[in-house]
Formats: sequence, structure tokens, C-alpha cells
Amino acid sequence: MDRNTVTGLILIFIITMAWAFYTMPSEEELERQRAEQAMQDSIAAAEAEEQDLQEPVEQDERADAEPETDAGFEREPEREEVQLGTFEEAGIADTVYTTVRTPLYEIEFTNLGAGPAKYTLLGHKTWDQEPVQMIKDTTRSAYSLGLLSYQNYNIETDQLLFEPLTDEREIELSMDESEVVSYQLDFGDGSRLVFTYTFYADQYRYDLEIRFDEMESFISDMNVDFGFKSPLNLTELDRPQDARNAAAYIFAGGELEKLQLSESGSEEMLINGTIDWVSTRTRFFGQYIKPITGTNAALITGEVSGTFGEPDALHHYESYVQSNILSNNVLEFELYSGPLRYYDLREFDDNAYDVVEIGYALIQWFADPLVRWLVIPFFAFGSMFISNYGVLIILFGVIVKLLLFPLTQKSFKSMAAMKELQPKMQEIKEKYKDDPQKQQKETIALYKENNVNPIGGCLPMLLQFPILITLFFFFQNSMLIRQEPFLWASDLSAPDYIFNLPFSIPFLGDQIAGFVLLMTAAMFIQTKVTGGMGGGMGGGSAPAGTPNMKAFTYILPLILLFVFNNFAAGLSLYYLVYNVLSVAQQALIKKQIASSDDAEVADTKKSKRKGKGSKKKKK
Repeated sequence: MDRNTVTGLILIFIITMAWAFYTMPSEEELERQRAEQAMQDSIAAAEAEEQDLQEPVEQDERADAEPETDAGFEREPEREEVQLGTFEEAGIADTVYTTVRTPLYEIEFTNLGAGPAKYTLLGHKTWDQEPVQMIKDTTRSAYSLGLLSYQNYNIETDQLLFEPLTDEREIELSMDESEVVSYQLDFGDGSRLVFTYTFYADQYRYDLEIRFDEMESFISDMNVDFGFKSPLNLTELDRPQDARNAAAYIFAGGELEKLQLSESGSEEMLINGTIDWVSTRTRFFGQYIKPITGTNAALITGEVSGTFGEPDALHHYESYVQSNILSNNVLEFELYSGPLRYYDLREFDDNAYDVVEIGYALIQWFADPLVRWLVIPFFAFGSMFISNYGVLIILFGVIVKLLLFPLTQKSFKSMAAMKELQPKMQEIKEKYKDDPQKQQKETIALYKENNVNPIGGCLPMLLQFPILITLFFFFQNSMLIRQEPFLWASDLSAPDYIFNLPFSIPFLGDQIAGFVLLMTAAMFIQTKVTGGMGGGMGGGSAPAGTPNMKAFTYILPLILLFVFNNFAAGLSLYYLVYNVLSVAQQALIKKQIASSDDAEVADTKKSKRKGKGSKKKKK
């Protein structure tokens, strides 16, 4: 425990004791409270005596009838017994629901917390074709404002029944319309807490203003926090994979901080300072809180209960921002709930798409502009003319292959030249096996004599490696291909299983995907065509100098079958196209090399004949 922590604890203790002493009632106040309590007890005793004189039969009938009344209905979970004091007294008694419907979503508001209890995306469905309902806890508002009351109660507004200020219970927006929904807690004498939401028909973004009117005497600490408390529902057939993508984020100072659990348990992360936004997400959907007014901290929490990686494990992430209302009694937020789609998120915030992983941090400088400026615009433009994303992936694979053609061609030719030199290199190795320096010198001389660069086959492959890694992440995580069908695949963002095995194989599972099988077959053919000259999804080359290396080039496709089997079908389709084109390219290069060798042999024979003819003339 450091010095700052100890100092903080001492200050908290002193403030707590001072507050307790200050709020301690005097002897006169205690005597008055005792007198009031005695009067209330006597009234309660009289009412109880009168109740005992009534017929007990009615009570028995009501007790017998109660199970029939509840039959077929699900009882709402009981609210936690918490002390809320004056804040609870400011609320109303009834729960009231208001529905806002736009072309993009339908949101059901509750006055229990003055926020959304259900959020249904009208243009997106779950794996079993049900509308996506993002909010898991539908008993109260997903948003909550936390504060400390003047009575020293920790107040969470999702436990309070607000008064609706909007008369309509059904609100429908179309075109470019907007609408306002408001709630309040009225403390009297002009003191009130007001939540005001503004919705837009054509956006997943909506605004929230929280106003503290004359609330200084009701709040002890001017630091308040606002957050999204509800877990997000999982939407995909592969629940463990969907859950593993769940996470919470803080974006502050140009840096993205991520909290993602890899085992059961709980963690939290606190960042102090000005906060740009916080977020929680699943694989394809997420919510954001973007403060417009000043902030001083953000908190994100994560909890996984149950066995991590199992379908029944529960993943719960929350995100909060903290603000001080001392200088400004109005808090403003821009909120987003919807798909993690690039253009929707870019309209909300330039950095909101950063939560979608498109590559390792080491190549982020390259992957980010590649995806944002080339890959996504290609699919956005192409979808205007071609509606099938499987066809677009094939076309995209062809374009990438053409762009990388010079690099892969140079790589294949360099490795082919290295293969031709293998016998001579082996001779040098045997001849100078006792003199490593001489062996190295003769090998370098052999390279220069034949104009061969020993790293010429590896360097082009390394240059295209960042592109392939970026596309690997993009097709695995992109919202673009979610539930897009192609041939036998009903969803390009999920595995396209076509065979069910009677047993489960470690790492592979009990099902085999179609495009992965074809991709593996294409890689085997590629290895056969090149005779071990090259292979792999990158279109690069691998030396085949030793029998072990040659065997590895045949084992590699089988390894990748295990790796890719449970990945998105769109990813496997892309690499299938890439490898088929690599087979054609390598066959073409091999033919060109063979033709070049034949031409050299013909030239050699021709020159020899000319040499013999000239000798005869001299005689």
C-alpha cells in the first residue's frame, strides 16, 4: 500500500467521522423522534386489533386463490432492498413503458431508471432468425446514474421510478424526423433530476441530457458516474466464440484501453482524466457512451461466471464515465447502440471502429489504413452492383492476387533458381565440409555467378505478409459478411460445415467445413505442381532442399485444415481463391522457366554447331 493510498484512507476516515458528528441529532431531536415513534406504534397497534376482528375466511380464500392468479405468468424479480431515502420518495408508484420505433430499431423505455429496457435492431437477426434484442436485463433501465445523496446513501437511478414527462406511449419516427422522451424525479421547490433523450430516425446514435435543477442540497459528492450496466445478449450460433469477443473499452488521449477476460473471474480498469468514450461489445454489436461535457475518469468492469469457453458461461461487461457537476449542472452524452459497422461507427466517432480487431498491434499502422481506405470501400462500392458477398470475396481475391503478382512472381522465380543450384551447393558442402569459411566463400561465389539472391524468395513473401494477416483478421471479425449466404454456406461469418463426424477430433471438432476442404485440396495441388518449390496461402515459397522440408510442405495443408476449420467461411473462401490463383501462377512460372531452359539449351547447341563449322573452314 503506497503513501498516497494511506493518506487517502486517513482523509476518508476523518471526513466520515466529521460527517457523522455533524449529522448526529441533539438530545431535543432524539426526544421528539421518540415521541413520534410512540404515537405511530399506538396507531399501528389499534389498526392491528381492528384487523383481527374481521372474518378470517376472506384471507384464507385469497391465499387459496393466489396460485391460480399467478399461473402462466413469470414473476418479475424482486427489487433489491436498498436505502434510497429522499430519492425514493421523489419517485412514483407505477411502472410505465414508452416505445420509440424508427426504421433502424425499436426501443422500449421504462421509468424504472428512466432508460431503455429493450433495444431491438429491426434490420438484424440472431442465428435462429429472431430480431436482435441487445439488452439482457429487461427488468430496468440499462443506463444508470450513480451518486452519493446528502443522507449518505449510494443512489443508482436504475432503482428509482421516474415520472414520465412524455404523454405518448407509442412514438414512431420516419425519414429525417427526431423526437424527445423525458423523465424526472421531482423533489419539490424547483429541485428535480431530469433525463431527456433525443432520437433520430436515420441513426443508431441518440442523445441524452441529464439536468440537475437546484439539486445541490440533495447531493453530497459532486462527482457522479453514468454507465451502461446491463450485459449484452449473444447473437451467434457459436456462443463461446461470440462470448470470447465480448469486451469493454476506454478511449482516452488517443489510446484505446481494452478489458477482456480469458478465464472465469472478474476484473476492472480505471482511467483518470478526460475520456473520449467508453464501450462494451459482443462479436458484432456494441454500445458506446460519448460524454460531451467534461469528465474526470472512466471505469470498465468485466465478469465471467461459469466455465470459460463453455456455452453456458455468462460474460458481463459494464462501462462508466465520471463527471463533476459542481461547475455545470447539465451532463450531455452521445449514445450509440447497434452493429459494429464501419460507416455507422465513423458517423458516431472517428475512432469508434477501433474496437474491431483488424490485425496485430505491430502492424496496426499498416492494417488500419488498408482496411478503412481500400478493403471496406471496395465492398461498399461493389455491393452497389453485386449483391452476393461470396462473389465479391472471389473478385476481391483476384484483385489482391493481381496486385501482389510481381512480388509472388519474383519469389517463385528466386526459389526455382535456388532449387536448380541445390546439387552444386551440395557438392560445395561435401568438398569443403572441413573448412566452413571456404564453404561459405564458394557458396557466395556460386550465387554471384548465377545472379541469384538467397533471400530473394523470402523477402517478397515477408512484404505481403502484413496484407495477408490484416485480411485474416478482417474476414474473421467483419460485420460486412454476417449472415451473407454463398453456395452451401448460409452465413459467411460462420463455419460452413458440410460433414458431421461420428466422433470428435481434438482441435478439429466433430464437423468439417466445405471451403476449408477445398482450400486444403488447392494447397496440395499447389505443392504438387511446384514440386515443393512453393506453397502456403501467402503464395510465397519454401525451399525444398531436404526431405524433411519437402515432407513439411505436404503436411502444412493438413495443419491448416485443423486451424481454419472453425473459422468464418468467408475467410476460407478468400484463401481458397488465393490458392487456386497461386496454382495457376506457379504453373505459368514453371512453364516459363522450362521454356527459358529449353531456349538456353538450343542456343548452346547452335553455338556449338557454329564452332565446329568455323574449325572446318580453317582446315
